[in-house]
Amino acid sequence: MSTDRRKFLKHLGTSVLLTSASLTSLAAKEENEVRILQAEKRIGPNDKIRIATIGMGIMGFNDTRAALTVPGVELVAVCDLYKGRLARAKEVYGAGLFTTMDYRDILERKDIDAVIIATSDNWHSQIAIDAMRKGKAVYSEKPMIHQISQGLAEIQVQKETKMVFQVGSQRVSSIAYRKAKEMYEAGAIGKINSIEASFNRQSALGAWQYTIPTDGNIQNVDWARFQSNAKVKHDFDQNRFFRWRNYREYGTGVAGDLFVHLLTGIHFITGSKGPESIYSIGDLTFWKDGRNVPDVMSAVIHYSETKEHPAFQVTLRVNFISGEGDRSSTKIVGSEGVIDLGDGESFSIRKSKMPIATGIGGWDSLFTYTEAEQKLLMEGYDKRFSQADRQEPHFDEITYRAPQGYNASNDHFANFMDAIRNGTKVVEDAEFGFRAAAPALACNDSYFQKKVIHWDPLSMKIV
Repeated sequence: MSTDRRKFLKHLGTSVLLTSASLTSLAAKEENEVRILQAEKRIGPNDKIRIATIGMGIMGFNDTRAALTVPGVELVAVCDLYKGRLARAKEVYGAGLFTTMDYRDILERKDIDAVIIATSDNWHSQIAIDAMRKGKAVYSEKPMIHQISQGLAEIQVQKETKMVFQVGSQRVSSIAYRKAKEMYEAGAIGKINSIEASFNRQSALGAWQYTIPTDGNIQNVDWARFQSNAKVKHDFDQNRFFRWRNYREYGTGVAGDLFVHLLTGIHFITGSKGPESIYSIGDLTFWKDGRNVPDVMSAVIHYSETKEHPAFQVTLRVNFISGEGDRSSTKIVGSEGVIDLGDGESFSIRKSKMPIATGIGGWDSLFTYTEAEQKLLMEGYDKRFSQADRQEPHFDEITYRAPQGYNASNDHFANFMDAIRNGTKVVEDAEFGFRAAAPALACNDSYFQKKVIHWDPLSMKIV
């Protein structure tokens, strides 16, 4: 076993399984690490954190559930623009729960420490700014902005108020992503040069064709408030309200919903502050249901060399009617291997180091020369390189999966609550969130404007 390989195995720690002297798997259960991460702390009465959720749709309910897995967290109030979801919240969390259709009622309450913002994308930034100015910690669903122009103002308010702010791309709190980051930083795949990432769907619900309630009418929906910040106003439309992701006026398309997850993970692992150029193409190929955003989109994004990483390019893809099924993958390709991140709670690494001697044999032009020339070339080759130098590449592969039942969202909220209680750093602050959201939304700009978008990742501005 080579010295490099021994170092690699040593870095993986004692949880590595070896079979036939070949690295085959990383243990599926790192019980000690998970026990530390998920251990319940002793929470006193003064440590209780009282939260409210603004927007009780799919992510609102999911985020609330995850937040309440953290010891010492109590749900005090919820807000939604559909009366039926307020009624459902009381069914789930008790008749005494405070409910409102105006988020400002929540921000005025002195007994609320933090808010979860899980509204349509067009309200994320304004509610976050208002909440921080009212002294509330903020957990904002991704993307934290609806327009790139909103990002710097939101960051500035966070700096001025010093309120805890966490963006909700929960994968970056996953133990699998943290372990993959360790492997990347240890040189497991050599020098990075490209990344291929995709997030595909093959279901009506995965394509935002959400169920619409029978009483989802203008009498039970605050339609005026919902679209009050839209540039173009529309008559009440159930699809626009309950399936808002399908419309640019309220959502951010596949880029804001899914590209942002992929870019968040890429930036977390590589330490990148962002790309310099973004180009995307797309089409509306299957879901011809009135939506005005594409259901298939691909992007090519270039990252220049920085002190954090060498230059590399990223290709992103979302397909909402993929025969591959519902699947997410991020392949980080280096000179000596590939990290393949799966669903956010697993990854594999395949190592393959190129031999020192190349160019003779295999897919080579040697056989096209005269026998005399072949003999001369082979004699010179044999003198220059030992047998070990010209061995075929060998492959080592490891796989990792978080323990059954593990949920990265729980850790993401635990990180958020620790920051509120103890002043510890959140894993996805406003600058980190914006640096992932802006290139994702630039994919939309590139698609609709049919041009390359140039971005300055340091000043966080379009060039």
